[in-house]
Amino acid sequence: MGQRWMGSMRMTEQSAGTGAAQEEARQAGDPAAKAEAEALAARVRQSLARAQAALDELLAVREARTIDNSLVLYDRILVHVDAAGLEPGLLERVHPAAEVRQAAEEATREVDKFATALSLNRGVFEALQALDASAADATTQHLLARTLRDYRRAGVDRDEATRKRVQELHEELTIIAQEFERNIQSDTRSIRVELAALEGLPEDYVRGHALGGDGLVTITTDYPDYVPFMTYSRRDSARRELYCEFRRRGHPKNIDVLDRMLARRDELATLLGYASWAHYATEDKMIGSEVAARNFIDRIASISSLRAERDYASLLAAKRRDDAGATAVGDWEKEYYEREVKASDYSFDPQSVRPYLAYERVKKGVLDLTARLFGIEYRRVDGVRTWSDEVETYEVFQDGEKLGRFHLDMHPRADKYKHAAQFTLVHGVEGQQLPEAALVCNFPRPTTSDPALLEHDDVETFLHEFGHLLHTIFAGRQRWIGTSGISTEWDFVEAPSQMLEEWARDVSVLQTFAVHHETGEKIPEELVERLRRANEFGKGTFVRQQMFYAALSLGLHDRSPAGLDTTAFVRDMQRRYSMYDYVDDTYFHLSFGHLEGYSALYYTYMWSLVIAKDLFSRFNRADLFDPAIAAAYRQTVLAPGGAAPAAQLVQGFLGRQFGFEAYQAWLDRG
Repeated sequence: MGQRWMGSMRMTEQSAGTGAAQEEARQAGDPAAKAEAEALAARVRQSLARAQAALDELLAVREARTIDNSLVLYDRILVHVDAAGLEPGLLERVHPAAEVRQAAEEATREVDKFATALSLNRGVFEALQALDASAADATTQHLLARTLRDYRRAGVDRDEATRKRVQELHEELTIIAQEFERNIQSDTRSIRVELAALEGLPEDYVRGHALGGDGLVTITTDYPDYVPFMTYSRRDSARRELYCEFRRRGHPKNIDVLDRMLARRDELATLLGYASWAHYATEDKMIGSEVAARNFIDRIASISSLRAERDYASLLAAKRRDDAGATAVGDWEKEYYEREVKASDYSFDPQSVRPYLAYERVKKGVLDLTARLFGIEYRRVDGVRTWSDEVETYEVFQDGEKLGRFHLDMHPRADKYKHAAQFTLVHGVEGQQLPEAALVCNFPRPTTSDPALLEHDDVETFLHEFGHLLHTIFAGRQRWIGTSGISTEWDFVEAPSQMLEEWARDVSVLQTFAVHHETGEKIPEELVERLRRANEFGKGTFVRQQMFYAALSLGLHDRSPAGLDTTAFVRDMQRRYSMYDYVDDTYFHLSFGHLEGYSALYYTYMWSLVIAKDLFSRFNRADLFDPAIAAAYRQTVLAPGGAAPAAQLVQGFLGRQFGFEAYQAWLDRG
């Protein structure tokens, strides 16, 4: 969850510093890794046994069904299922040892099998359906209504043969999803280029890429390598080569995997009575239907068209300064020429900001500004055994009371999850357990000789993902685990994080942590203003690119997959929605991880952005730390978790239904 654009883990306290040797041993598959894998499997088995015991107790109730003798027991089942599933769900993506990752995948399959069987258990459904919740509080009534709806959507009221096939399909889809993600995660590619191809790159980037014995430099498709190279390298042919390798990740393995994923989803949806997976997936979201999602995508594409055409014309004009006969801007050229336009038309060079954004200062800045905004405190906790020596652990306090815990895993490793995301590890339940989460990113790694200078986009990404983490923590004081954490409608979950990005664009906020790593000078207000004005450029092409991704995500799931050429479909959607032509022999969809996690729902990002812009409209631009507004936002939007429909939460904060006006103003500005 929470990839930006584009298991109850109760860590044990021990002596600090597992050391580099243990990290290497984990990777080598020594007995320590085997022991970790076995311990993980044992914890998962124990949690599932507890879930089964609670399930047996629920089904054994013979008296009239009540909240206390039925819904409480059902919630207890979910607590144990969460404890079984959330830890392996993270470790299969981040653990250095292949043996532990494999054990985590196997555990995830076992947990998903149990959860699917639970969702198809008629005895449980009938027990919950028999409850009289008319005297219960609004949150309990909402939870019960949503739970019964989800049971029906799962197929609990279908015949035995149908339910058996539903169970089989869910088990197959779990395996397919793991295979799809594994093929992306393990596929780091690279190109070899002459040193001259690094001309234009920041000095610290060049220093970090040593010449090989053949006199060439290796550039990988991992983000800390890829993004700067595509932005700054003056060697067009090298950028194109790296772009193609980046867009070939997962190829050819994921061709068949994606075909199987689409086929099984389609079979599951039609088995449950839906026209397609897209119809099934959108029904319980804010947007309500596949038709509404399609209309939303086309509406956004339409209202951004003029802005996108203007942006593209500026990019093409910049390219023509290098190639007078140019007629188009390639997809591999957009970052480079966007930077060129910002330099020529806005007098802004992204490299001018980087010296003020050393990783450690940015990390401290994110912690400090969110602590100030929400009136909380972070305390570093040493001696916590996690999956990697690089992970840092913090606890969150307010007025001396501990609210939860989180872990920061912020730098690339081999076989680690390639994007940026927050993973929930424990859903908080009032009086039972505190929330716990992990932030997984791939920012440059600081060393004694390299402060790891970030781009401003990295700061926004950090804040975005940290917004998900805070949502998990603040919504972790619910009575029911079913309403805890980020448990609102899926197409709302990005809005709070997108809104928090706004704090990275405010000069007074930036000056609290953006300090030159050599001189100690605060980032100049004039530089931030040029950054702000330059960042107004490219919104149109950005939105159209997002609509390409959204249309692809929805379109792959709104039709029969039989005979569907997914590569040809990518080409068609890119030509229809993006401003940039499809590049032959590339396979974006095979490394489009959102197809596994978000399936048909990538439109979520833009839908949420509409809401985020409206939420931000209530904040005081002159004082983004206004405590009354921040407290109201936390109380009405974040803290309730899934206790009410998202639209109701937003209306509670805004005092009205959300609208498009703030989004349209953002799109038109600049």
